[in-house]
Amino acid sequence: MLFVNSILFRGFLTVFLVLGGIKTVQAIDLNPLSIIKGAVEAVAEDRSSGDIATDLGIKTEITAKVIDKMGTDVISLSADVYEQDVMLTGAVKTKDQKRQAEKLTREVENVKKVYNEILVIKPIDKEKGAVENFVDDTVIESKTNALLLDAKAVNVTNFRWRSVGGRVFLFGRALSQAEKEKATKVVRGIKNVLSVKNLAKVKPK
Repeated sequence: MLFVNSILFRGFLTVFLVLGGIKTVQAIDLNPLSIIKGAVEAVAEDRSSGDIATDLGIKTEITAKVIDKMGTDVISLSADVYEQDVMLTGAVKTKDQKRQAEKLTREVENVKKVYNEILVIKPIDKEKGAVENFVDDTVIESKTNALLLDAKAVNVTNFRWRSVGGRVFLFGRALSQAEKEKATKVVRGIKNVLSVKNLAKVKPK
């Protein structure tokens, strides 16, 4: 358990910034429940420990590299890694920042594919509701965690999820198309979810 905790500590880095009097979050993992989920994944996923370790290494490098080079203008940024594919989510103020985040991610060793789902929002939108959106998204991610755990025919340990302003992105692996569709349906029913995009690969055992 101490070994798992030390990996999680190194793999998940959160940086809190105060911009214009508003507390925003620049992070790789915004939801504390995802840390708990990560501990479960490390022992329950249907893949090798080496594959999981490679993903953690990629995530750690993205955390340091992207945050260091993107600067404080980034509103929020998250990276999820599964089988060396990366899903980028969060919010930035310009299209150039979105492209830069993807470019830096592609430069990380062992990254196979990048799904860039970062949203570009106007500064006025950020100032109007950055903190509120963070709280709402945390609630949505928590409910996603609970409902997918309870859902029959959904192997939750193979899925990742992010909510950005009520827009939910699913990522990872489904063992069948039916499982992928079931996960999408479950999340779509959560209050305040505006849309669901399921990027999970369909890959049987």
